[in-house]
Amino acid sequence: MEEKEMAHLLHIDSSITGERSISRRLTARAAAAWRAAHPDGTVTYRDLGQNPLPHLDTASGLARMVPPDQHTPEQAASWRRTQEVVAEVKQADTVLLGLPLYNYGPPSSVKSWVDHLIAPGIAYDPVTNAGLLGDRQFVVLVSRGGGYGAGTPREGWDHAEPWLPHGLSLTGLEPRFICAELTLAPVNPAMAELIPLFEQSLAAAERAVDELWVPASAAA
Repeated sequence: MEEKEMAHLLHIDSSITGERSISRRLTARAAAAWRAAHPDGTVTYRDLGQNPLPHLDTASGLARMVPPDQHTPEQAASWRRTQEVVAEVKQADTVLLGLPLYNYGPPSSVKSWVDHLIAPGIAYDPVTNAGLLGDRQFVVLVSRGGGYGAGTPREGWDHAEPWLPHGLSLTGLEPRFICAELTLAPVNPAMAELIPLFEQSLAAAERAVDELWVPASAAA
């Protein structure tokens, strides 16, 4: 990793549920823990839920496959956006991503973020396919409304967490997942009996977040 004057965090949220969001609750807790451990550090924040990146379309999508000097205006604008997204990751020692499960997959805004990151020459070497973003910590805070573990009725229905490492594989980013599940139990009467399991899952996720970094005062 390149030497940096101070530690830098990239904090990304993607939930559309605002204050009710468990993934936002977890990323906020993680960001606070990171700041406590890096009191001189800096933070960049991106909210994909509120300000999603444009999806790749027929007008702009080929920007990553066409030489910049051949870009149309739409492709040039898309490529500038990709450069911005990649630069945010490159500047960070740690990336935090909130990843809720929507309709058994990732939010479309996260898919768009990943699509912008798959950029030859700046996120991976187009000759060797070596990733250029891997030398940093990547923590993904997952929230799932139901339960999708082994032996559950919907085992294997979570297509967000298994997809993300594959989607980002070219870049070298390797996510570490911390998950809270059954998050709909407190608001769905049909899941009321699962509230204790939700509370256990959330508490375990919060403990895992708290153990990510040692506060500067404790390390002194």
